[in-house]
Amino acid sequence: MTHTPDDLGAVLTRIAEALERIAPTRAATVDFTEADAFVWHAEERRLEPVPRVSRVDMGLLKGIDRTRDMLVDNTLRFARGLPANNALLWGARGMGKSSLVKASHAEVNEEMAREGKLPIKLVEIHREDIETLPALMSLTRASQYRFVIFCDDLSFDADDTSYKSLKAVLEGGIEGRPENVIFYATSNRRHILAREMVENERSTAINPGEAVEEKVSLSDRFGLWLGFHKCSQDEYLAMVEGYIAHFQVPIDPETLRREALEWSTTRGARSGRTAWQYVQDVAGRLGVSLSEPPAAPR
Repeated sequence: MTHTPDDLGAVLTRIAEALERIAPTRAATVDFTEADAFVWHAEERRLEPVPRVSRVDMGLLKGIDRTRDMLVDNTLRFARGLPANNALLWGARGMGKSSLVKASHAEVNEEMAREGKLPIKLVEIHREDIETLPALMSLTRASQYRFVIFCDDLSFDADDTSYKSLKAVLEGGIEGRPENVIFYATSNRRHILAREMVENERSTAINPGEAVEEKVSLSDRFGLWLGFHKCSQDEYLAMVEGYIAHFQVPIDPETLRREALEWSTTRGARSGRTAWQYVQDVAGRLGVSLSEPPAAPR
């Protein structure tokens, strides 16, 4: 069969369109002056500016003073161009892990402003998009700004191999982590990986010790480990009282104490999240508007 030039042109056009559809999405350029925080959208390979970050004021985070100071100091050193570590914030739910990351970012940027230096940028990447970290790094690597890349509730389950991408980016890749990037993650697990995941590797591997080492070594990429533990009754009440004072909710101290303890008992937990939920309840009952509420601690 003889093809005319028009036929060949149509075939080539269809081939070009097919290649265009399957080609990786090019990362969009971004203006980092638009905001101090961004969210990474992996499918479009783009960063979306966040004009206003939902964060808790540092002064409202109770019972984590030493942890707070360590993360702020690490972030401040990074912002000043000094050596700093990737950080893993792990432990009890609702105790302010992600809240501390966002509050530290705000506090350090206030200090940068006083020193007349560029602010650092906070970039949130979702857990399911970890494999696209190299694409995100390519956007940040050449920038004059410094970046805290933040992943909330980071964990990996059985049959999930994307943790290897994170390991490579943090330390082991051929390019390594860019000098202007640091990685912060929160997790309910100290070693990020599920216990049964590690145990399965131990029971099925030819060399169990090496298999477990491969899994657990991910957390070793984080030089700074910050543990969050369940709070005491006094710490829980201090959280409640801090919120009540901040929003000027008119309630008798004895009534506040009794109700707050009853609230935590019915939920079987004392945490910053539980404290905030109680404050929302009492403020609603008393007709007090929380016009600019901080995000519930996580």
